Amino acid sequence: MSHEHPLLSKTNPTTAPTVLQVTGLNVYYGESHILRDVDLSVAAGEMVCLIGRNGVGKTTLLKTIMGLIPARSGAIAFGGKPIITQSSDQRARLGIGYVPQGREIIPRLSVKENLLLGLEARRDSDRRKAQQAIPNEILELFPALKAMLPRMGGDLSGGQQQQLAIARALMGRPQLLVLDEPTEGIQPSIVLEIEAAVRRIIKSTGISILLVEQHLHFVRQADRYYAMQRGGIVSSGPTSELSNEVIQRFLAV
Repeated sequence: MSHEHPLLSKTNPTTAPTVLQVTGLNVYYGESHILRDVDLSVAAGEMVCLIGRNGVGKTTLLKTIMGLIPARSGAIAFGGKPIITQSSDQRARLGIGYVPQGREIIPRLSVKENLLLGLEARRDSDRRKAQQAIPNEILELFPALKAMLPRMGGDLSGGQQQQLAIARALMGRPQLLVLDEPTEGIQPSIVLEIEAAVRRIIKSTGISILLVEQHLHFVRQADRYYAMQRGGIVSSGPTSELSNEVIQRFLAV
């Protein structure tokens, strides 16, 4: 018997509004032009995958969306409102969750304490109302974490830390979850667990996901893809139409 989790109500994909809109984004490091006129969008309840070889600007794009790197020009809108001048903290409180490369779990805090840090991303009023407890829907999405709540974050395996990092981001009740290579450095069997967890998140919460990923099987779980090369978007479309040529150009090592 299925039921809808209270994290966020599901959205009908046929009428889904645009959650994230990136338009004409240009980013520089010093005089180096890193992102070039990037256009990208994510609809409510949609999973979008950003692919490309190392060094083409994928992580820079995610960090710019999160407000960690300033844009030279262009626009970023979230929920139809411009956020280009908002700080990273303000963007998190608007409803954008972020799991960076490396996960950034705090090793000397317990799993439960790491999860509770995710409450900081909620609006002040919501944070005050939140009890110091982990919602059941989070533990249902990541059942392996339930038995590990007292354990130190540093004692978890890489795959378990990745699940913890995603669960911590969900504690902030985001509308958009941004994941930077969630399967990087994780053994193949655990990659499937992470992949399944991400699918469960979309199905049960209806939130949107934008991720950078290299595993082809995981990429194909997304609704649409954008391929990057030399700081620009050079190909995009439904993942069901990903050609072998695109796969070889942007995913092959």
